[in-house]
Amino acid sequence: MKLLYHQTLKVKKTIRLKAGISFFTLLFTGLLATSATAQTETTVVSDSLSLSSVLKQVMSNYPTLQEAKQAIISANAGIGLAKSAYYPNISLSSSYSHLAPVSSISFPGLGTFNMFAADNYSATVNLDQKIYDFGKTANNVLYAKESSELAKLTESQIKQQLSMVAIGSFYTLDYLQQAIRIKNDELNNLNDHLHFVEKKAATGSATDYEILTTKVRISTIKNQKTDLETALKIAQSQLNALLGKPQTIPVAVQNDINSYGSLIESDSLISTALKQREELKIATQKTLLAQLHLKNVNLANNPSIDFFANGGYKNGYFPVLATAKANYVVGVSLNIPIFDATRTKYNRIAAQSEIQSTQQDKDLTKRNIISDVIQSYENMDASQQKVKQAELQVKQAEKAYQLAETSYESGSITNLDLLDSAISLAESRLSLLKTQIDYTVSLYKLKVSVGDTIY
Repeated sequence: MKLLYHQTLKVKKTIRLKAGISFFTLLFTGLLATSATAQTETTVVSDSLSLSSVLKQVMSNYPTLQEAKQAIISANAGIGLAKSAYYPNISLSSSYSHLAPVSSISFPGLGTFNMFAADNYSATVNLDQKIYDFGKTANNVLYAKESSELAKLTESQIKQQLSMVAIGSFYTLDYLQQAIRIKNDELNNLNDHLHFVEKKAATGSATDYEILTTKVRISTIKNQKTDLETALKIAQSQLNALLGKPQTIPVAVQNDINSYGSLIESDSLISTALKQREELKIATQKTLLAQLHLKNVNLANNPSIDFFANGGYKNGYFPVLATAKANYVVGVSLNIPIFDATRTKYNRIAAQSEIQSTQQDKDLTKRNIISDVIQSYENMDASQQKVKQAELQVKQAEKAYQLAETSYESGSITNLDLLDSAISLAESRLSLLKTQIDYTVSLYKLKVSVGDTIY
């Protein structure tokens, strides 16, 4: 009688890459406190979520990403705001004022004449148009455009980071689902074995010790299953939080494990990463913005030439002061800053320091990217070796269990020896499952490290 099923995980074909996030870092604290056993069958629940659907839902409604999209909208509005300096400012104004006392002049025989109207009315349309500001507006527009580009790069970076969190949560849940199925299968087989031993004991060919030993094993597996079920609820809550769903509802995911293939040389991966990583693009963009800011500071004291015009009606014209007449004013103004109380001097020092800081940050980002790629590459190589070793261990454990089963039926080994062999087989199968999921998560980690889009 077999205690455990012998079906191994069917692994799908993909490109083999290497990544450095260990599976254990993706599980919540205490999720793997049990020394779990067995390998699970990969039956896909009809309503379970695929990885692609999880990523799609997370990308569509996660608050942090929505915040990043609003930042892009705000940055694009900044472009329009900067360009508004090219357009005229037009306003309508009106006023009333009462003047007292009013100056007057008297002429003998002609009477007394007021020099000004006591009640003054006016209504005018005003227009101000910048003619030329020696590059200040053009640089402001360029700065706004580059700020918008930075906001877009930041959104892409957030998508990558959020995708990696979702992938970790997905495969945590995947592992726990399969581990629980393994435990259920193991319990079923142990119960069958218990009935078999009880029948042997009834005929005098088995002892109470064998029955008790089997019951202890069953109790241990039940405790392990309880731990896994608790961890599963936590993992479901975390995934639901990412998906924007009520965190208490059950959720299931499909089994989606990648096979391994040949590794690409790490030097090639580093070159690709330095071209594709959003972090380096963001660092470069920040340096460009700092340079444009310095240019703005240098342009601050440039002169500007403006055109102004206003026209309307007002009273107070001699000789009939109370009658409103049409009037207008047009002109050109030149503004040349002479002294700004050293503000430009210190703004320039601050801007130059900002450029140096962004350049240092860019250099540090390059170093971190190279280290990240190398670490991911080496961890991927280790993951591959672990998968191969785990596969070998499963084959050896299966063969050992077959021999133990035959020996037990012939009476050459005890019930405890058979149970030990069964547990060893189960643990090797679960170990293979863990290494396969570890490898799959590492695959996505390497993709992120070289800048490949995973969402």
